Amino acid sequence: MDIIHKIEAWGDGHHPRFLDAIRIALGIFLMLKGIAFMQNISGLQYIIENRADISLPPSVLIAVVYYAAFIHMTGGALVALGIFTRLSALLQLPVVFGAVFFVNLWLSPVNTELSASIICLVLLVVFMVIGSGKVSLDNYFKMIRN
Repeated sequence: MDIIHKIEAWGDGHHPRFLDAIRIALGIFLMLKGIAFMQNISGLQYIIENRADISLPPSVLIAVVYYAAFIHMTGGALVALGIFTRLSALLQLPVVFGAVFFVNLWLSPVNTELSASIICLVLLVVFMVIGSGKVSLDNYFKMIRN
């Protein structure tokens, strides 16, 4: 646990202001992706049901889509607001990692969202390490407590 505290302390001390704007933009982008998943659920269900090389039952795959949408909407909101940023980024990582390697490279290799998925993956790792920054609810609540 000491290593985690050292990483948190280093991240809190090395946080430029422009990263707050990037964190907020990332959170909004992830929320919008979650909303887009929910709005296009029938199209995703059609794609999943018509893939012969997927061995999982369609109900499991649809549950994964709903999980991804939920994680993107709630986690994106938390990242944008700067509350529980490290935890939200950690919970987003499997979904975005799956988007990079499973969806973009295996299911649809001509998809143009590969670069956006890679950027999101890198930024989530960055914010998991450095935290939420000065312009965040975490910092606001920390100032109120002290």
